[in-house]
Parts: sequence; C-alpha cells; structure tokens
Amino acid sequence: MPEVTAPLKAATSASLYTRSNPFPGKLVVNRRLSGPESEKDTRHFEIDLTGWGLSFEVGDSVAVYPTNDPDLVEEIIHALGAKGDEPVAAGKTQKNFREALLRDYSITQPTPKFLKAITRRANSSTLLKDLLQPERKEDLDRYLWGMEVIDFLNEHPSAKFSPEEFVGLLTKLQPRLYSVASSLRVYPEQVHLIVDVVRYESHGRVRKGVASSFLAERADNVPVPVYPSSAKHFHMPENPDTPIIMIGPGTGIAPFRAFLQDRQAVGAKGKNWLYFGAQREKCDYAYKEDFDRFKRDGILTRFDCAWSRDQAHKIYVQHKLLENAAEIWKWLDSEGAQFFVCGDARRMAKDVDAALRKIVQEQGGKSVNDANSYVEKLKSDKRYKRDVY
Repeated sequence: MPEVTAPLKAATSASLYTRSNPFPGKLVVNRRLSGPESEKDTRHFEIDLTGWGLSFEVGDSVAVYPTNDPDLVEEIIHALGAKGDEPVAAGKTQKNFREALLRDYSITQPTPKFLKAITRRANSSTLLKDLLQPERKEDLDRYLWGMEVIDFLNEHPSAKFSPEEFVGLLTKLQPRLYSVASSLRVYPEQVHLIVDVVRYESHGRVRKGVASSFLAERADNVPVPVYPSSAKHFHMPENPDTPIIMIGPGTGIAPFRAFLQDRQAVGAKGKNWLYFGAQREKCDYAYKEDFDRFKRDGILTRFDCAWSRDQAHKIYVQHKLLENAAEIWKWLDSEGAQFFVCGDARRMAKDVDAALRKIVQEQGGKSVNDANSYVEKLKSDKRYKRDVY
C-alpha cells in the first residue's frame, strides 16, 4: 500500500507498546524490486519485530512512524531565519525547534491555516488570497499540486514567523499505513512491506514521500517505529477450504503474498486465484520468484498477469477478469469463492467493480438491477472485500 494516513486501531495483544509509544522495529532488508528500466522505484522492506509482544493477521496493516527529511528541516529553519534550538511545543512536551520539525510535525503539505497566515503576512499574496475563497477550491488544489510549505516560505520572505508561531500552523506528523506482505506463521519475528517510493520533480525541486523516502533512504541505522492496525473487513475466510480470488495490481499485491504464505503454512485446501498487474513484465514483476514457487507447490491454482505497457493497447487486471468471465462466475456462484481487491481506489477498484458486475450480469443471465443486487449481496455476506486507498 502506498502511503495512507489513517486512524489506528488497538493492538491484538497486551504489550508495552501502544499507538503513542510504537515498537522500535529494525529495518533488516531494503531491496529494490523494480528493474533499472522501470518508471517506479518499488521496494521490499523487512522489519525485525523481535520482542514486540504484538501481533497482526494477514490482511491487516502496520503503521510506520516516519521522521522528516533532515535536509528539508534545515532549509525551513534557514528560511525562517531561526537557529533550530528554540524551544517549541511538541504535543504535551517541549522540544527544540529542529527536533520538533523532524519528529512531530507535518512539514510538507501546506495547511489552510498556514496559507491564510502567509496571505496576512506576505507583501505579495493577492493570488493566494483569491484562491482561498471557498468557491475557488478546485483552482486552489490545482495551484497547490506539487507545492510544499518550503515553497511559500521561499516565495514570500516578507512573511515572518517565530518558531513557536510556525509550528502552530502545522498539523501533527501522522503514521502511514502499509498492508502487511508476510504471514507471522512464516516470519514470526518480522513484517514485510512492499512500497512504491514517492519521488517526483515539480517547480524545480525534487519532492519525496515522507514515509517511503524515510524507509528507502534514512531508516538503515535508526529505529523504525511500527504498530499494528487491524483490518477485520479484509481477513481471509474462516473456512480454509473456501476458494479465494485476489486482485492486487502494483503494491496492492502485498496482502495476497501474505494470504498465500498463510494458506500454505496451515495446509488450507481452498483454491487460490491471483491477478497481478504492473506496467512491464521485464522490470515491474514484483515477487515473481515467490509466485513461481507458489505455483510449483500447488498453492496458487491460477495466476493471471496484466502488463499495461508491453503492447500497443493497455491491458489491465479488469480486462483479464473479463477474459475469464465464465470461470470467475463458476468460482463465485457454484463454488462460493470470496473476491478480494487491494490497491488504487480512484480507478482500478472502480474498473474491477464494473467488470465484476458485467460478469455477473452476462454469465448469470441477469438484468442490470439483478446483477447489482447480486454484487451487493456478495458485499453484505462478506464475500466481496476491498482494501483500497
């Protein structure tokens, strides 16, 4: 799962560690999964959990508590004309300004409070003032794309803030949730994650995802604070004989690698059908060795891949579903399979949902309304489960 900020739920067992006092994990593997020709930097991380006294189930997530980029922190301190050792509020305690910016505050996304303060204090912020009108929200979003707090400080040097005032304009640095890509039955002292490292250029600067760049660039010799987050809506069937169909393109593959590990470990008899999608087979085929082994071992009953850029027309997971419509319908209607989707909510999950409804309508000989009712019943019976973001 890419970076997702979300409220965390309680841990599953008694432990010294809590949401506000996460376990100090140790990063032991940081391996690039995507090849040099790939447009993405997709990484496999393994975090050592020895002694944490907590647990998670496959389908759950783990929250990673990142620290901010020290270079960006120094740039903000410099732009404000501060020293970095000034005392400021940080939660219920006080810290020096540098430490608070590193660990406690979100220093990339400009908050409405910060933008309003810039317009009040800067000598030349008429455009921003106009864009902050409620009816200009879409224009503001377009204007803010790829812009961060540091851009406004650099562009409006006349807007002066003391360190204490500045942190009052920021929000708390939140943990990021990532789907677990491993089973505790197979790796009892570890959690594995698959993460796309967010890195792009805008307005002449390189921008980085807070948590993904923390893991990729800065976590080798520092604790990686983690805490589990339950996702009861996304757990595997209680009956190990139930077939499952899993759709997980990109980093959405994470929970399904964990599902297959878990099913193999407990000797589950249920059939497993996996759909994976990415841009190019040559350089974006995450966990190929794992899936080849699952096929050899008979754990992976069927495996379909969609490579969107390997041919002139784009092929996505929903197209592969439609190619196998009759068999999908058989698994769902005759064999009682559960249907799982993990990944991008904006497009992929909608396209997969539309493909599923089309399969039910055409293969089941149903009207549009009856097909929609069938799919809604799959949801209410907890046979259609989604973890999308």
